[in-house]
Amino acid sequence: MDVTMTDIKKLREMTGAGLADCKKALAESDDMDGAVAYLRKKGAAVAAKRSDREAAEGCVLVKAENGFGAIIALKCETDFVANNADFVALTQNILNAAVAAKAKSLDEVKALPLGDVTVADAVTERSGVTGEKMELDGYCYIESENIATYNHMNRNGLCTMLALNKAVEDPTVGKNIAMQIASAAPVAIDETGVPQSVKDNEIAVAIEKTKAEQVQKAVEAAIKKAGYNPAHFDSEDHMESNQTKGWITAEDVAAVKKIIAEVSAEKAANLNEAMIQNIAKGRLNKFLKENCLMSQEYIWDKNFTVASYLQSVDKDLAITDFKRFTLRAE
Repeated sequence: MDVTMTDIKKLREMTGAGLADCKKALAESDDMDGAVAYLRKKGAAVAAKRSDREAAEGCVLVKAENGFGAIIALKCETDFVANNADFVALTQNILNAAVAAKAKSLDEVKALPLGDVTVADAVTERSGVTGEKMELDGYCYIESENIATYNHMNRNGLCTMLALNKAVEDPTVGKNIAMQIASAAPVAIDETGVPQSVKDNEIAVAIEKTKAEQVQKAVEAAIKKAGYNPAHFDSEDHMESNQTKGWITAEDVAAVKKIIAEVSAEKAANLNEAMIQNIAKGRLNKFLKENCLMSQEYIWDKNFTVASYLQSVDKDLAITDFKRFTLRAE
C-alpha cells in the first residue's frame, strides 16, 4: 500500500511501534490490518530470537481495589527499557486488567484481553518494538476489604501488600507494615505459616554449623596448647603465605596439620549431641523470630515487635496475609 505520514502516525498510535517499523510494516502490507499483523509477527519473531537472553530488569507494580490486590512483574533485558514510560504503562495496563478481572494465576492474566489482543500478545508486540526479550515473571494476589500496598521508593522494583482483619482509621498503619515487609522480607506471618521443610532445613544447617564450630574450637585450643598461633594456620593459602613471610616453617605446617587431623577426628566422634541439639534449636528460634513478621522488631520503633505495635493500635488488629515481590536477588 502507499505509505503516508498520516498512516504511519495512525499505525504508531495503534501499536506503539517506532516510526521506521511502522513505515516498513505499511510498505510490506496491503492495508492497515495487514500492517498491524506484520508488526505482531515481528514481535513474535523477536521474542523467539531472544528467548535465550536473560530478562533481568523490569517493572514491578502493585494495586488494590474492590477487595482485591495484586502485584505483577514484567521483565526485560535493560534498565533503559524498564524505565521507559511506554513499558511502565504496559505493565500498569496489565495490572489494571488483572485486578479488574480478579485473576488468580499468571496464566489467567496472560489470557486477559488488552485492547484487541491478549495480554500475552501485547507483551510479544512490545518485545518487537524494543527488540528485547520480555516476559511476565511474577504475579500474586490477595483478597480482602482491607489491603495496604507499597511500591518501594516508587522505583518499580520491589512491591508489597498486606491484608488486615479489620479497617483502621489511620492509613499509615497498613503502609508502615507494608514497608516493614519490604525492608525485613519475612517468610511468614508467624511460626505456624513457616513450612515444615523450611524448619527442617534450618535445623539441619544449624546442627552442621554447630558441630563445625565445636570441632574448630577444639582444634584452635590444641594448636594454642602446642605453642602455635591458630591464625597462621586457618587456611592453606595462609599457611603458604606465612611460610613465604618467614613467620612459620614447613615443619610447623606439618606439625599443625597433624594436630588438625587428629583433633578434628577425635572431637567429631565425641561431640555432646544434647548440647548440639540445644544450640541448634536456639538458632532455629532466632531464625523464626527474625523471619516471622509478627515477631520481627518493628522498624519504626525498636521498642515494639510488629505484633505489639498492632496491639497498641487495636488489641484485635491482625495481619491475615501478605505478599512481597522483587526483581533483585537478595
